[in-house]
Amino acid sequence: MTNRWIPISQPTLLGNEKKYVMDAVESGWISSIGPYIDKFESAFAAYHGVKHAIATHNGTIALHLALAAMGIDEGDEVIVPDLTFIATANSVRYCHATPILTDVSLNDWNISPDAIREAISPRTRAIIPVHLYGNPAAMNEIMEIAEQHHLVVIEDCAEAIGAEYYGKKAGTFGHINCFSFFGNKIITTGEGGMCITNDDALAERMRVLRDHGMNRKKKYWYDELGFNYRMTNLQAAVGFAQMEQLEELITRRDDIYREYCQALSSHGGIKMQEVNKQRSVNWLFTVRIKGMNYELRDQVTARLKLMGIDSRPVFYPISMMSFYKDSCYLGGELVNSSLISLEGISLPTYVGLSKEDISYICVSLLSCLKEVGL
Repeated sequence: MTNRWIPISQPTLLGNEKKYVMDAVESGWISSIGPYIDKFESAFAAYHGVKHAIATHNGTIALHLALAAMGIDEGDEVIVPDLTFIATANSVRYCHATPILTDVSLNDWNISPDAIREAISPRTRAIIPVHLYGNPAAMNEIMEIAEQHHLVVIEDCAEAIGAEYYGKKAGTFGHINCFSFFGNKIITTGEGGMCITNDDALAERMRVLRDHGMNRKKKYWYDELGFNYRMTNLQAAVGFAQMEQLEELITRRDDIYREYCQALSSHGGIKMQEVNKQRSVNWLFTVRIKGMNYELRDQVTARLKLMGIDSRPVFYPISMMSFYKDSCYLGGELVNSSLISLEGISLPTYVGLSKEDISYICVSLLSCLKEVGL
């Protein structure tokens, strides 16, 4: 046991966060109206080169808002990867639609274009590709499939702000694209999310639905059922300050990724996500370890904890969850999502992690792997 503790993640709040939050507090604009909401949305849209950014209270809400704006409803099917945080699939069920759990590619861990093709049915309305752990999915191929079958694409960019695919930013391929600003994300507002789009009509519809469905020209008049999905001015103040540091935060995470890769290169059984012709962003440094299983992984994470190192399992496949047993599993037997989950582990990743910390983490991990026979 050690007194040392290295968390899996922690926010980086070294810019104007406190200044802007105090400005919001002193102005009295602390709820869902205020100048920092406009500033954050404008900065976010400009960074991605899109016309509209619609801030929400969290990332899950952003996905639900996007689906609702696209009219996804009961009887519709939406193709999602089996290996992702469960909010991706849950947001589909919030619309009373059916998530079609689809296998991922073994190389980049993202939804497989071939599996998407197999999963399409007459009821398919949309695809939600997820850029898992900050590594972009094969968006050119996915968009071609969507165009051929007249499908909506909603990118789940919760972990991937700043990532690029063939020089184009993740979140600029789909019809509506969604981000999360939870406390462990690359930038944070504590809780928070964002939808971005170039479609004027979709942007207007999301703004109406976000504000209870209230008519934009007639105060307190409601034309339809909406939601209270608004971000507060306090959240947006933090987000605006975070945007000012975004490229610096991503660059430091790139350094952390390289330092991890170098320190773990001696172990032949450790494999990373493959990155090809794209800019991956290092949300959580995550690896597959050949021969790992859930029991051994739990042993390794327990040993790391005793050494003062936090870690996380790779997401369990959504198809393993009891309340998804009745879903349609198309696109094969979901072999790859199961294998990656079985062998995967995430290590501490945040700005402020020193080279000495990374060296200690890697030496400790290699020691733990040796102890359990890996």
